[in-house]
Amino acid sequence: MIWSLIVGALIGVIAGAITSRGAAMGWISNILAGLIGSWLGESLLGSWGPSLAGMALIPSIIGAVILVLIVSWVTTRMNK
Repeated sequence: MIWSLIVGALIGVIAGAITSRGAAMGWISNILAGLIGSWLGESLLGSWGPSLAGMALIPSIIGAVILVLIVSWVTTRMNK
């Protein structure tokens, strides 16, 4: 359980760094983006590549990037 949260946070941080929207996200948002992004990425792309704490890292990062971009786009549209 703890490893999943740590790996989820790392995936969220990596996704935030790739999209350059990580500075606005807090650590809880990073964990949620990592965990939900991991589920999304593995659902869309399967579980291939290196795995850590039961999460395939490459599909998880791709899923988290997709999630961060979608959430960022929605929040930008709502604030206009």
